[in-house]
Amino acid sequence: MPLLLSSRASTSSPLPLLTSSEARLRGVRHRGSDWLRVRTGVYVDRSAYQKLSPSERYAVRVHAFLRTHPDAILCFESAGVIHGLPTFGETEHIHVYDPSRARSRRFSDVCVHTSEDSRQVERVDGTLVTSLLDTVVDLARVLPPARAVAVADSVVSPVQGGTLQLDELRLRTGEQVNRRGRRRASWTWDHTVPLSESPAESVSRLVIAWNGFETPALQQVFRYEGHEDRTDFYFPSSRVIGECDGWQKYALGEPEKAAKLLADEKRREDQLRRHRHPFARWDLRDAWKSAPVREALLAAGAELVRPPETGMLRTLAIRSREKPFRALDTTPGAMSRRRNDDSPPK
Repeated sequence: MPLLLSSRASTSSPLPLLTSSEARLRGVRHRGSDWLRVRTGVYVDRSAYQKLSPSERYAVRVHAFLRTHPDAILCFESAGVIHGLPTFGETEHIHVYDPSRARSRRFSDVCVHTSEDSRQVERVDGTLVTSLLDTVVDLARVLPPARAVAVADSVVSPVQGGTLQLDELRLRTGEQVNRRGRRRASWTWDHTVPLSESPAESVSRLVIAWNGFETPALQQVFRYEGHEDRTDFYFPSSRVIGECDGWQKYALGEPEKAAKLLADEKRREDQLRRHRHPFARWDLRDAWKSAPVREALLAAGAELVRPPETGMLRTLAIRSREKPFRALDTTPGAMSRRRNDDSPPK
């Protein structure tokens, strides 16, 4: 069976990479202000790099590492780049699996991992990575809860191109000798569902639960006036519909297509409102903050049925595996890219 890659997969660098030797052969001056060194001996166009989203910058760094270490086996978030798993922010380290090592080590920004549990290794478009199954289990052991669930949802959701079963994830976790992070992974599997259609929905689902709202129906279908419309979240007791928007779905780079999609969305919402369904809308950045989602749902009439889980809500702010924030290009184009990124707000 052919390996199915997510549309998020970055099996090649988002930007062209230029090595020192290539620059010499081409007569390119790569040490000026127009070029940025992303790894020893590997450069990219500085302006283009600054306009990338954090997750795209990490993908560039991963591929720059591969240019100098082509036989390395990627794992954790680095393998996730190749597999197309959801990423949030710019991961600080490049992660490599080396089963021959006696213990794990870190060399500058490269973490070399070993384990008493073996990993299956695959070659994806020429790159060696831990298998999708092992990569997801590894990430579930170390990521904060909302991020781990978003990753797990993505690999079991048919809409997101998922090819794994939840039972496979549970079984693989139970087979491993290493117990570190096992409880965290088990919690992740208990909160994974195949109905999530995007990482934004996965994070929003947890935010709704942790705020104390009633459990909504996912992907509820309504049939009114000859139309069939599916919604992200439906709260039966109040008839409220919750929608987590991602502007990328409106194809804003294609004006004609975008205009039609926006018109269809307005028709859909107006129709559902006519049938007594209040609407609450938010985006992924709102979900990371939590409060905007709570305010939107309360304003629409959704009901709180239990106290908030404040401890779990605080985990939304954990960014322990991300690269420390630094100032970036503030041109309008770059700002727009960052607003649409999956990163939690700084």
